[in-house]
Amino acid sequence: MSGRATDASLPAPPVPERRPFVLTRVTGDVTDDWYWLRDRDDPATINYLEAENAHARSFFDSTATLVDSIDTEIRSRVLQTDISAPVRHGPFWYSVRTVEGLDYPIHCRSERSDDTDPTVILDENREASNNDFFDLGALEPSPDHRLIAWSADTRGDEHYTLRIRDLTTGSELSDVIPDTTWAGIAWSADGAHLLYVVADEAERPCEVRRHRIGSPIEDDQVVFRDDDEHFYVGIGATRSGRHIVIHTASKTSSEVLLLDAADVTAPPRMVRPRAADVEYQVDDWGHRLVIVTNLDAVDFRVMTADPDSPADWEEFIPGTPGRRVAGAEPFESHLVVLEWVDAQPRMRVLDRDGNEMPLDIDSEPHDLTFGPNEEWSSPTVRVVHQSLTSPPRILDIDLSDGTSTLVRRTPTPNVDTDHYVAHRDWVVTADGTRVPYDVVRHRDTPLDGSAAAVIYAYGAYEISLPPWFSVARLSLLDRGVVWVLAHPRGGGELGRNWYLNGRLLHKRNTFDDVNAVAEEIGANGTADPRRLTIRGGSAGGLMAGACMTMRPDLWNCAVAEVPFVDVVTTMSDPSLPLTVTEWDEWGDPRVEPWASYIASYSPYDNTVDADRPAMLVTAGLNDPRVGFHEPAKWVARMRHLDEQRGEHDARPLLLRTEMGAGHAGPSGRYSAWREEAETLAFILSNN
Repeated sequence: MSGRATDASLPAPPVPERRPFVLTRVTGDVTDDWYWLRDRDDPATINYLEAENAHARSFFDSTATLVDSIDTEIRSRVLQTDISAPVRHGPFWYSVRTVEGLDYPIHCRSERSDDTDPTVILDENREASNNDFFDLGALEPSPDHRLIAWSADTRGDEHYTLRIRDLTTGSELSDVIPDTTWAGIAWSADGAHLLYVVADEAERPCEVRRHRIGSPIEDDQVVFRDDDEHFYVGIGATRSGRHIVIHTASKTSSEVLLLDAADVTAPPRMVRPRAADVEYQVDDWGHRLVIVTNLDAVDFRVMTADPDSPADWEEFIPGTPGRRVAGAEPFESHLVVLEWVDAQPRMRVLDRDGNEMPLDIDSEPHDLTFGPNEEWSSPTVRVVHQSLTSPPRILDIDLSDGTSTLVRRTPTPNVDTDHYVAHRDWVVTADGTRVPYDVVRHRDTPLDGSAAAVIYAYGAYEISLPPWFSVARLSLLDRGVVWVLAHPRGGGELGRNWYLNGRLLHKRNTFDDVNAVAEEIGANGTADPRRLTIRGGSAGGLMAGACMTMRPDLWNCAVAEVPFVDVVTTMSDPSLPLTVTEWDEWGDPRVEPWASYIASYSPYDNTVDADRPAMLVTAGLNDPRVGFHEPAKWVARMRHLDEQRGEHDARPLLLRTEMGAGHAGPSGRYSAWREEAETLAFILSNN
């Protein structure tokens, strides 16, 4: 640990002024000296963020040799000029290609699958040329494939402008629709109408509108609106193309309406009215609807219904505790079901009589997801498989016999995957719960308690985090670092109860689980207990912050990306985006018992005078999900405590704010690789 960088070796960090502000809470008034940082219109706020960026830049400049090496390594492992496996959609084969030196993908199509020079239909580089940030939202061809609807966000605030391009001429139509959301679009069957979703002032997708191509935007009609602040609205077409699904859902219940794609001016039909704690999603399976629901099945089951009587459900696949049904893709002759079993994604194929065939892809911890499956009548299902040691590969699985055809493996030049090994392990927590975690390392890295380790986790919203391959991660593994993916309660890896036992008044289980993994790998020889790094983003940033404040003795380094750390204040303010919908996940701290419970783990409220690890914290000025002020305030409070303690040689504390981006950070691939190289250099420099 000698030679570890310290703040004392850098220019003096900025010291934000203190402006005491009293917050009234159920648990008693508190004074927040940095509440003012939420005001982005205050010049002092921007000055502080820019000063922190300069301080962070001085650190990365001091490690430029290491950063440059890692950046070069990442680029060397990517085939920068490449083309994806073509996907059949109607009369065309659609593909995406990248070109060395260009940041963004280029979308193409051809009438042949083997065409090496397909026609460009949208070049993201061209559309992004005058913007520092660019994120493509929707990209959907019309049913006759003459037009394509596409949307883009150029600020990182998730406000997308929707446009329509004539693919026969390459020109844009006059139809330009601003301020649409990420919540989907759908064409009518005749291509005359386009449906889209807009948000309310709280950034909640809430309203479906119908636009007639060529008509003024002011004439667009409201098809559906949900005024319940707990519900998000989304749309999409069924795979058969016969229906447009309007899906509105809170964290605990949902409701679906169907539009006939051939008559989108008719009122939508309700499938089944919303009910407390009942969730369902719907797709079309020809003469039957397919419904995935938790009705009387904690880990969900699959039902079917007559489209003319959509509320009358019949069981097709019964629910099995511990076998969480995550989705179902209907094909003309078969149904493919994705589920999580023992913290692993799995698939099985069923015919219309219910005869099933499991798909056994890999025994090592892995990810298995649906690939693009545009053709309803296809005899194969396209899936994507990857693992901690195997790059993504696209497989076409024959629906009749389960045989697989390798379509494409993501090229990874200069990588020998045989150099890396992975395994699954479990730890028993203090309350007797078995928590899984996955470990990957270079095969030459010994498990003798000498290696540094990075523990990554999320643990919220029932999101299951499968093992994935990363060319950037190899730069850690090649330097003898062990990388661990923890699966704490709050995620969905072990079923609905795994999630329920890590939310609301059980939220602390998430943090206890991750800390237990850290203790275990330090005790069993997987890693040196003095050289542990914790990393997470968004709700995973909350995880990192809470684990660190609860057990600062465990962690030598922490990376908290766009972290949700001021939980009590944010969840107490229903005027902020997302707050009301988030009460179902965290609770409402304006009342007990939520007030005391959330206050017990909120990182900002529990940042106290104690040794802290080396820290890299990130934020996005335009982030609509986690306000930039949360990480900024957190760092400001830690700086104040360092100063009070006289910690002039404290471990580094860096705040890096993207001034022109949002929740996901920089949008261009080269900027993203460079940022990741800096993050990995920070971890290596502090272990």
